Amino acid sequence: MNAKVIVVTSGKGGVGKTTTTANIGAALARLGEKVVVIDVDVGLRNLDVVMGLESRVVFDLIDVIEGKCRLSQALIRDKRVETLYLLPASQTRDKEALNAEVFRAAVRQLIEEEGFDRVLIDSPAGIESGFKTAAAPAEGALVVVNPEVSSVRDADRIIGLLEAQQIREIRLVINRLRPKMVASGNMLSEADVLEILGVKPIGVIPEDEGILVSTNVGEPAVLGKTKAGTAFMDTARRLKGEDVPYPNLEENRGFIAMLRRLFGGA
Repeated sequence: MNAKVIVVTSGKGGVGKTTTTANIGAALARLGEKVVVIDVDVGLRNLDVVMGLESRVVFDLIDVIEGKCRLSQALIRDKRVETLYLLPASQTRDKEALNAEVFRAAVRQLIEEEGFDRVLIDSPAGIESGFKTAAAPAEGALVVVNPEVSSVRDADRIIGLLEAQQIREIRLVINRLRPKMVASGNMLSEADVLEILGVKPIGVIPEDEGILVSTNVGEPAVLGKTKAGTAFMDTARRLKGEDVPYPNLEENRGFIAMLRRLFGGA
């Protein structure tokens, strides 16, 4: 992906969007980029916890938007990966405090004045004002989808909205894939998801208990040795343009007819 500003979104909550943001951000930083991840889920704020940086939050995104601090004051550098930074969300305000135009200007400043190679924006779930504000400065998008019907259907809606906002580089991250369930016909395969959504993949992340552990201890999985951490690192390499092969999992076609009915096909 050529996009420097990428929104990470899903439509449906609970698919692993924040975990994806933290891990791909950390992976890109390990690969030599200067990266900032921004939490735009105002009022909830989880990205700082997933990254283990919650105790270091002094200023937040809304403080920047309202001019209470400089942008550089709100940025938190991750001591484990020195080119990785976090701009946290506010936990005490609501999404109405986030102005799209001011947010767009702040993101531009991160690229042009603070020298970041990549900005990853962790979008709130849903398709309301929070999503629209998060996507406002984006040049590209990572759509996180689980291999199950409701998640795929929500992703289809989000992809349409991203295209309507003239975001051209849209890629899928298929998260929590269980190869055994795919092989038995009880879970959508990556081929099923890609055929329905018609968007190029950039990552296939297997279900991995190590993600729960890494989230609980506040350490992105790419900093350790887990199956999911390796898959996130591969995703970041593809994002940078490397030719990294995808996992070879048995294709399951079991749900295609049902999905075609759901999405209006024959």
